[in-house]
Amino acid sequence: MDENQKMKTIFVVDDSNVNLLAAEETLSEHYNVFTLLSAEIMFELLENLIPDLILLDIAMPEVNGFDALKRLKEDARYAHVPVIFLTSNCDNETEALGFEMGVVDFITKPFSNLVFLNRIKTHLAIEEIIHERTEKLLRLQNSMVSVLAKMVENRDKLTGRHIERTMEYIEILLTAMLERGLYAGEIESWDLEVVISSSRLHDIGKIIVTDMILNKPGRLSADEYETMKNHAAEGEIIIDGIIAESGDEVFLQNAKLFAGSHHERWDGTGYPRGLKGAEIPLQGRVMAIADVYDALVNERSYKKALSHREAVEIIRSGGGAHFDARIVDVFLQVSDLFAEVSQGLKYR
Repeated sequence: MDENQKMKTIFVVDDSNVNLLAAEETLSEHYNVFTLLSAEIMFELLENLIPDLILLDIAMPEVNGFDALKRLKEDARYAHVPVIFLTSNCDNETEALGFEMGVVDFITKPFSNLVFLNRIKTHLAIEEIIHERTEKLLRLQNSMVSVLAKMVENRDKLTGRHIERTMEYIEILLTAMLERGLYAGEIESWDLEVVISSSRLHDIGKIIVTDMILNKPGRLSADEYETMKNHAAEGEIIIDGIIAESGDEVFLQNAKLFAGSHHERWDGTGYPRGLKGAEIPLQGRVMAIADVYDALVNERSYKKALSHREAVEIIRSGGGAHFDARIVDVFLQVSDLFAEVSQGLKYR
């Protein structure tokens, strides 16, 4: 067994000490094995350690295997971890339900040690291949997004590096909100890396705006401003077109929410739909702060850059009107990190 495979971590969850001991004796020479007597103990450990594979008994008191599997698949932090059910009885109905919910295999107890070990080796090898292919697809996706984002940014001569900075602001805000428990239930269900990356397409609708308006040296007229406002709705249309061609990916759905809702206002006076309060997707509420902050602290042809302190005060005063006041409260606590990004410094 190669060194990489020895380092893989497996959780074995079963309410029988006999079964746990048998699994540990079979696997511990090859893997980092944690034997756990209940699903609740497993979820406590998952807060600090994500395994490569979970072996989960079905018939357990309090939280059974099916309930635990459902909870696992609903949390983005470990929804990707493959789960194998351990069971003494496995009829067709149980198998069908398990596979439908996302289990990758069933192992019947009592198990032959050699067969048990080989089944685990096979699944981990398959997961490694899937992981490598997924990583390759993610690199391709990121490359395509970068090209699209740069196309927009290269046309808009007035906002240099706006997309990169807003992405960093989004990461700061979402991380801080999660740490403070604000909208944590929703954020925990997200794949944060995917959501943050998708924010780069929030201004993709500007592709349809003419250079004469996009790069006008001065304030826009009322008609020109109305044309510029179309970029939010057009961004949704563009991303919908990509979805129609490539599939309904989580990345694209998040990009669509960023694009279509980052100019909505908490009091309902924003655009394109005039959404109000919690009607505005959380992605749009977070981006509204990131987008406005970046516009305030950077120079435009029609205005001078404001100081960080002035920008913070404007956002503070906009809580409950332009912005979600609860997110503004978090922004105020981490605004120094925004300043670092705006000054060209990495906040990490």
